[in-house]
Amino acid sequence: MTTKSTLPKRVSIFEVGARDGLQNERAVSTQDKVTLINNLAKAGLTRIEAASFVSPKWVPQMADSLDVMANITRHPGVVYSGLTPNVTGLERALEANIDEVAIFGSASESFSQRNINCSIAESLERFAPVVAQAKQHNIPIRGYVSCVLGCPYEGNIAIDNVAKVAEKLHQLGCYEISLGDTIGIGTPLQAQRMVEAVSKVVPIHQLALHFHDTYGQALANILACLETGVSVVDSSVAGLGGCPYAKGASGNLATEDLVYMLHGMGIETGIDLKLLAQAGQQISDVLTRSNGSKVAKALLT
Repeated sequence: MTTKSTLPKRVSIFEVGARDGLQNERAVSTQDKVTLINNLAKAGLTRIEAASFVSPKWVPQMADSLDVMANITRHPGVVYSGLTPNVTGLERALEANIDEVAIFGSASESFSQRNINCSIAESLERFAPVVAQAKQHNIPIRGYVSCVLGCPYEGNIAIDNVAKVAEKLHQLGCYEISLGDTIGIGTPLQAQRMVEAVSKVVPIHQLALHFHDTYGQALANILACLETGVSVVDSSVAGLGGCPYAKGASGNLATEDLVYMLHGMGIETGIDLKLLAQAGQQISDVLTRSNGSKVAKALLT
């Protein structure tokens, strides 16, 4: 049974809506992205994934990342992050004056091949020069591991595979490893055991959770994992996004729903829930889509 004494006093939320979210929605204008990012900062988010420096050929929704970064209002204390799959992407991120970069691997060989067209081992080799160059510029590097609780092509993924990839990203120099349930099929005890296993090779304070809500399990999984000592969670305002390579991955966990749960448990986030809900509704209106947050719908009705 979870008790307050076993839970963190504060959770750091890593907001992915402006990148991981929007890249899986229909394209919106540069100004709409800028407005969203500024609204997120005003709501109290201090870690915002704002851009992706992947080839526009593969992710056209993020083709204007340089313009987005040039036009946002940078709030003091806010870290703006960007995805960088290779050295070319890193060079563009440096041009954009990004605060932090991220690289992304997978615990599934099949998903790695279909997502980034190479094996897990090859992906790690590609990341080495990216990490080395980022370090030269004193840019922190975050690592993502996808398919930690299941793969759309392979099914179950061995926990040992997750731990090995996370450990290698950590050894490369990633200061934090985000563990992603890409297709949202995990359940609480499964998620908890996975985090406990990975924490044996990567310190728990350097782990983060990135759980999709496809089967409605994300909040339950996060609650179970908070007991392990992890205190960083990725989420997406209004539940934006999903994974284009994962059938049925309907979307990320809505940040509003996460914040509501945490605040209700007495866990601090530093986020103004009402402002956050308004930011999510504004971008949902732009996308002409239903708001993916149950909490936002309740608050704004």
